Amino acid sequence: MPLASTEALLADLNDAQRAAVMHREGPAMIIAGAGSGKTRVLTYRLAYLIREGVCDAFDLLALTFTNKAAREMRERIEALIGAEARNISMGTFHSVFARLLRREADKIGFTPAFTIYDEEDAVSLIRSIVKELGKDEKRYKPKSIKHAISNCKNYLVGPAEYAAQHAHDEFGQLTAQVYALYQDRLLKANAMDFDDLLVNMVKLFDAAPEVLYRYQHRYRFILVDEYQDTNYAQYVITKRLARQHENICVVGDDAQSIYSFRGANLDNILHFNKDFPDVKVYKLEQNYRSTGTIVEAANEVIRHNANQIPKRVFTENGAGDLIVLHRSTSEVEEAEKCVDTLRELKATQGLLNRDFAFLYRTNAQSRVLEDALRRAGIVYKVFGGLSFYRRKEIKDVVAYLRLAVNPNDEEALKRVINYPIRGIGATSVERILEISRTQNLALWDVVTQAKALGVGRSAGAVEEFGQLIETLCSLARSENAYEVVSHAAKASGILQDLHKEKSVEGRSRWENVQELINASREYVDDPATEDPGLESFLAQIALYSDLDEKVENDDYVTLMTIHAAKGLEFPAVFVTGLEEGLFPSSLSMYDRHDLEEERRLFYVAVTRARQFLTLSYARTRLRFGTPVTADPSRFIEEIDPRFFQTPTGRRAQQPPRFESARTSHLRPLAPAAAAQPELLPTVPEREPFEGDDPATFAVGQRVEHNRFGIGLIVELEGKGAGLRAVVDFKDKGRKTLILKYARLRVVR
Repeated sequence: MPLASTEALLADLNDAQRAAVMHREGPAMIIAGAGSGKTRVLTYRLAYLIREGVCDAFDLLALTFTNKAAREMRERIEALIGAEARNISMGTFHSVFARLLRREADKIGFTPAFTIYDEEDAVSLIRSIVKELGKDEKRYKPKSIKHAISNCKNYLVGPAEYAAQHAHDEFGQLTAQVYALYQDRLLKANAMDFDDLLVNMVKLFDAAPEVLYRYQHRYRFILVDEYQDTNYAQYVITKRLARQHENICVVGDDAQSIYSFRGANLDNILHFNKDFPDVKVYKLEQNYRSTGTIVEAANEVIRHNANQIPKRVFTENGAGDLIVLHRSTSEVEEAEKCVDTLRELKATQGLLNRDFAFLYRTNAQSRVLEDALRRAGIVYKVFGGLSFYRRKEIKDVVAYLRLAVNPNDEEALKRVINYPIRGIGATSVERILEISRTQNLALWDVVTQAKALGVGRSAGAVEEFGQLIETLCSLARSENAYEVVSHAAKASGILQDLHKEKSVEGRSRWENVQELINASREYVDDPATEDPGLESFLAQIALYSDLDEKVENDDYVTLMTIHAAKGLEFPAVFVTGLEEGLFPSSLSMYDRHDLEEERRLFYVAVTRARQFLTLSYARTRLRFGTPVTADPSRFIEEIDPRFFQTPTGRRAQQPPRFESARTSHLRPLAPAAAAQPELLPTVPEREPFEGDDPATFAVGQRVEHNRFGIGLIVELEGKGAGLRAVVDFKDKGRKTLILKYARLRVVR
């Protein structure tokens, strides 16, 4: 097929897109609003530079965040200019710099054949180092240490600097020690972890200035996609590479910066003009994706953020349907209402399953949606993570439950006999299996008689494990599924183990186990449940898992977190769980920076929809098996009511009615021009500080402590005088307090 001419190429663009594509030399920043044709501008720009002779394809370096984006971009450019597109250095930051490091590895002490450690390799090595230092890995979690080291590398902080920053922090000091040993062992093993592919590029430039000089002249033109998602290390590398010619073009949208938990720094795009004062800024503000209603609703919300580059996204598409708002009494009703709306849209609009996406803040929320879709016979697929019942932490708890029903379940036993760690190694497990086979004994008999049967040094730990399972077996015979599941999650040590992980992933896994407890509670409370026992509950879970395996076509409803949905679009989108404390997250409500990122996340969710958008919240939601009252998310209130449907389908004349108002400091932020510097009001000193009655506290309440300040109750434990609350404090982190003595006050 003949290649398009330059004139035809440019004629295919709107004025703003054309101006960005035709920018030749000097720094450029393209602010690409949602649905504004960003990928087309990127590919056309690279094609234009080559076709017009501004540069050679070998002079170009294009950095992306996913291999899929790089692949699609290269294919599009090749369709425009032919095989010459293959000469562009294009790929993810990590893939491009891995190639460069292999060429220059000897200059920083490695060979070109270095190994790249994945997350599991890295954690395993850290675990070995912790053991060698004589430390208890239950107290010093290898995954938590790895998370801290990864954060250090994102900010180019070395072991010595980290140690100085944490001079009076025991965990920090150990982390610094492990960090130093870890890097030494990586070097000796001729290995790098994922983060090192960035860190070692900076080290290479420092150690060999001639290498930096060579690549500065090799890559005369640099393009960085999704610049709002770059971390400090990526910022430093691209800035150094661009220093010689300053032909750097960054593309992104500050309103879609949602990855700070991975180290992304919004300031990189907000302050780009400070590094390159001569920058030309191009704003792509025309949205080609969504209806006018969706675009304007998204604008209504994002204008409340103070830290942003001013722009007004618009569309020439029609207004389209109004937004559907579901108010439900529980998360189960919420899921059912959303599925009913999905069925209605399929019937009236001719949509297929593949046209729908359910988006949520946390992975744990998928479970109720999955259940509702299964009941309706609608095929779905979970992205950005495994189907709920196939996630590791869920399968770990379920393994304990399977043993409670059948203690001779070999696979379940092998899975959890040493998880959480209790000193029963692989050799001991093999010995148990061997004795069972050679002496023709039931597996369970070997476990309960481990000492007498000569299992070895871990025999005591094996028998203690057996006693735990015996307790679960007894409970399963006398109690319902909810009682057994909630007890197993705690008594096994799984909840405590996950609670110790301070990473975002660890918290997500902990929440998923809590959601399994919620599932068992709903199963027991469901009037349609004939047998509320554990065995029946497990049979239901097993059936669900089998159904998941039988998805044989691509016409499925998509379920994913909003983070995973970035860059995608669907004709119809459901954004669920829009409640204070869930979205925005309870951990983000007391800090302006964090709250603004939550608002950007909501903006991303809304702008995934092309034609139909449904927003949904529940007035009560199970937390730790207990119904907790929730207020609707402030983000709903930030949308003008004229964009919502009423139950009759007419435009709403008044805002949706919310039963309980939040306190003033939790109200939506004012627009940027009127933004206040603090979210929280000053708390006047009280003397004496008298606490409320401990019996009045509940999970989800905001409370105040005389020393620790404002916090959120996330868990209640114990009874009577021993009643304890786990509270997330804004400034002091998570604390466990005995309520009898804590003198907590509920913040009304």
